[in-house]
Amino acid sequence: MNDQGWRKSTRSGTQGNNCVEARVTTRGFQVRDSKLSDESPVFGLGAEDFTALLSRAKAN
Repeated sequence: MNDQGWRKSTRSGTQGNNCVEARVTTRGFQVRDSKLSDESPVFGLGAEDFTALLSRAKAN
């Protein structure tokens, strides 16, 4: 998996790779679960969907 540009969520704990990561792409954003390593699916999201995801995460 290409790790370029991935940023760890500030809401993730300090358990190493046990986190959600996101990066900006030319089409919007990508999100992955780093604890799954190379097996993690990478989800592509547009700006509106990514903003909704962040809002939902902040509410929980």
